[in-house]
Amino acid sequence: MIFSKDRDPRLITVRRGGTLLDADHRLLAVWAANCAEHVLHFFEQVQPGDDRPRHAIEQAHAWVRGDVSMTQARTAAGHAMGAARDLSGAAREAAYAAGQAAAVAHVAAHELGAAAYAIRAARAAASKAERVEAGRLECQWQRAQLPGEIRELVLDDQRLRNQYCWFVFDC
Repeated sequence: MIFSKDRDPRLITVRRGGTLLDADHRLLAVWAANCAEHVLHFFEQVQPGDDRPRHAIEQAHAWVRGDVSMTQARTAAGHAMGAARDLSGAAREAAYAAGQAAAVAHVAAHELGAAAYAIRAARAAASKAERVEAGRLECQWQRAQLPGEIRELVLDDQRLRNQYCWFVFDC
């Protein structure tokens, strides 16, 4: 569960009654896809023949370009999450990150899910002694990728929803 009961209007598009501009929605989707892609190799090492998470990330980028509909991206998100269900560890978390990234086309607030699952993937791939550091480094890498236009929004969202995201944003 990555959502609080109250939705932040800054993560709801203007046409749906919020304040999020389409350009910023697209930036959130690109950032989320980049977060997921950064850890995708954990999934592909375990399931090299399953392209559902990679396809979801590609659909997120395609949605940003206007090449696919929100529904197509959302469908790919569901398939990526389906790829995660029978797995464990870093592979599972990476597939969930990809699914969350594609779901940003539907609900912008999934951006934090992509980032959180990517951090969990990095932690799961590390030795027990290195898990906290691996998560911290992944979180810092993600923050370094944030476009200036959405940086404060995402950092504030991380602060507000950190408790719903397993406290992975304490980096």
